[in-house]
Amino acid sequence: MVDSSQVCVVPFGIDALVVVLAARHGDIFWIFPPIVTVVSLVGSALTYWVGRTAGHAGLPRLVPAHHLDRIKACLDRTGDGSTIAAAVLPPPFPLTAFLLTRGALDLNRSRFFLVFGMTRLIRFSAAALLARHYGEYLVQMLESDELQRAVVTAALLACTAAIASGAVLWHRTRPQPV
Repeated sequence: MVDSSQVCVVPFGIDALVVVLAARHGDIFWIFPPIVTVVSLVGSALTYWVGRTAGHAGLPRLVPAHHLDRIKACLDRTGDGSTIAAAVLPPPFPLTAFLLTRGALDLNRSRFFLVFGMTRLIRFSAAALLARHYGEYLVQMLESDELQRAVVTAALLACTAAIASGAVLWHRTRPQPV
């Protein structure tokens, strides 16, 4: 759920989870994409709600101006195409900024979540299918000492980034002294 929320920054975290689960449990690989999609939608809905609550007035405090202008222009130009891109594109695509902006603009919610959810399901299903196909090789690679050290290092960096993101968000949302 934190993959689609505004607090945690773990690039490819949820994709890695799907790949590991599908590779280790190839006989039930098909169950992971729907579960992860639902959880991702819950995180997205929370971020969307924060943007909706902030509205136009509060959005500049949550989303950097350079992202905000580009996202608004993209939403005007492409509509659902931008939603599909947001659901599929990997980092450094600003998914959080997109969700916050989409929430603040309060565009058609049901259509957004339908398109976003279906596209996420396709993305996670493709990852699970590939992991099932290459599962044996992936499991051997995942059990290597070098990769495990790299994962621990990346997790520590991700935790540090999450704490920093939370501090920045807290600082941006505090009432400014007059």
